[in-house]
Amino acid sequence: MATRRVKSASTGRLRVAVLLLVFLAISGGVILRRTYGIAGARELLELDSRRAALVAERLRLEAEIRAAGSRAQLQPVAESRLGMRVPPDSNVIILPRHEP
Repeated sequence: MATRRVKSASTGRLRVAVLLLVFLAISGGVILRRTYGIAGARELLELDSRRAALVAERLRLEAEIRAAGSRAQLQPVAESRLGMRVPPDSNVIILPRHEP
């Protein structure tokens, strides 16, 4: 008589358990990756808002520098502190620039 090997119920349960563990490991990895992605996106948003604030501050400071360096601002300071004056047009000589 031929002997037939009978599958035991434990091998089927073992396969199901292994498949379940593999599924849990893969889904855990996906969740972990998404968590890191969300944290990275939040950090990028914070950095982008900080960059926008710094650009706005730079533009404000450049405008203040232009205003402070204007003739209307510098002339009274030069006249009062340094004793300088604006010469009449007849005393001004404009030299041409020589390009090498």
